[in-house]
Amino acid sequence: MAPREYGQYDGVTRAIELVGERWALLIVRDLLVGPRRNGELAAGLPRIPSNILAARLKELQAAGIIRRVPRSRVIIYELTDYGRELEPIVLALSAWGFKALGDPREEQVITPDSMTMALRSAFRAQVAASLPATAYAARLGPAELLIRVDGPSLEVARGDGPADLAFAAGPDIRRILSGELAPGRAIATGVVEVIRGPEVLLDRFADTFHLA
Repeated sequence: MAPREYGQYDGVTRAIELVGERWALLIVRDLLVGPRRNGELAAGLPRIPSNILAARLKELQAAGIIRRVPRSRVIIYELTDYGRELEPIVLALSAWGFKALGDPREEQVITPDSMTMALRSAFRAQVAASLPATAYAARLGPAELLIRVDGPSLEVARGDGPADLAFAAGPDIRRILSGELAPGRAIATGVVEVIRGPEVLLDRFADTFHLA
């Protein structure tokens, strides 16, 4: 199925024609984290039908937003330079949509890539620049992330590892990111479980990652 056309001549219309189809921006979101195989994209978007994933990948490739690259005898998908220009737009949409997040429905999931992009959108580089370098090992729902902050630089990777603070939280992590729940209160009420490291570092995390 060809992407729909809206019959108008301007940049917003053309952008929607390119990435406005269902699932397209979520594919871009995950590829902003890093190149992915078809199966990895499907795993990160568990409700996408396989035929829709194939169609969106084909459309995004035809638009010059992504490309197929052979790597170690497998095909991966990655963003082109043109596609990577979507990063500030996706981060801005993430911050904008965060304001409308309510409590998650039972069927909604947190994925490592979605949480990585949420952290990127919440990252306050100007605040982090004045704080000591800190590594966080965060288990956010099923997503395990190693978050390294060094001045204004942020690196988020999957998995566990050496960290100054290791903690676990569920979807209510949004209440810390929004400032609705103070870190100390989050620990006291069980919203956040500190696994190792000084609890006070959760305050530093909340200062570094914030979405109003």
